[in-house]
Amino acid sequence: MALEWVVVGYVAGAEAIMLVLLTLPGLDGLRRGLVGAVRRALKPMLSVVPFCLFLLLDIYWKYETRLTCGDSDHGHGGCSPADHLRHQKSVMKSQRNALLIAAALLLYWLLFSVSSLVLRLDQLHHRLDQLKRHDD
Repeated sequence: MALEWVVVGYVAGAEAIMLVLLTLPGLDGLRRGLVGAVRRALKPMLSVVPFCLFLLLDIYWKYETRLTCGDSDHGHGGCSPADHLRHQKSVMKSQRNALLIAAALLLYWLLFSVSSLVLRLDQLHHRLDQLKRHDD
């Protein structure tokens, strides 16, 4: 399962880089090409949404089928220290992976929203230039 998390990490990283490039000031000359490239990349990157939902279900399944120790007043409840350590590592990995899923989905939504806004802003600037030329 490690390959899936690497893929989600790379997708989240690519989304973050594209988002930074779209919002970075001073790239007005390149912005039209960047917006076009990002808009073309959004459709294939949409596959990250069902993929993240699948991975979220995997985390939930692992949570439901985790090792349970008998209840005891001593705190350990019949589990060895190695079992507790394995459980703690599993919980930490699940939390990290859930944060990665949330970041990938949030970055995709932000990238979609920002690219739509930048495209709309570009269209409004173009329309304003046309109106100014028409008035002259």
